[in-house]
Amino acid sequence: MPRNSRLALAVASGLAATALVAACGSSGSSPTGQPSNPPASSAPAAPSSPSTGTPSTPNSGKPALMTTTTTSLGTVVTDGNGFTLYRFDKDTASPSMSNCTGTCASTWPPALAGGDTSQLKGIDSKLVSTVTRSDGSKQLTLNGWPLYRYGADSKPGDTKGQGVMGIWFAATPTGGKAMAASQPASPSTGGGGYGY
Repeated sequence: MPRNSRLALAVASGLAATALVAACGSSGSSPTGQPSNPPASSAPAAPSSPSTGTPSTPNSGKPALMTTTTTSLGTVVTDGNGFTLYRFDKDTASPSMSNCTGTCASTWPPALAGGDTSQLKGIDSKLVSTVTRSDGSKQLTLNGWPLYRYGADSKPGDTKGQGVMGIWFAATPTGGKAMAASQPASPSTGGGGYGY
């Protein structure tokens, strides 16, 4: 086989494998063990792109966590690709525990730790750690709070997950909940439902 043909075949095989991995998402039941579907009016529908169920991982050479300033929420945390990261009021920070699994994690993919979680920009490294999820993967935490992306955020800088069900909030650089000037704070225990 000519050298150029072998190279083209290797590149095509690599792209096909990457597409297959990206298309895989997690599904299952809610943390209570019951299948769950989002209420029709509770949240924007998640896009049907392959990235919806793909966990957030930093690109090499980019910070694992960084900050950006939005006009409506102030300074929030993003992943290395600029996608807003959120915290879930049904999780716990002490001890760190993620309660978003199955269907929830398809809509709210966990921000998984890459090879180097020390890649930070605008965030105190003492506040960054990981928690082991039920599937064995390592999820980034900020001041104890597990971090997630929102599947409906289609581009860097989107904050469509802010305030969903009153229990999902963009994370601040200290792990707090970002709040719009006109948005009232809600208790850390949140309301009913899981917001997915």
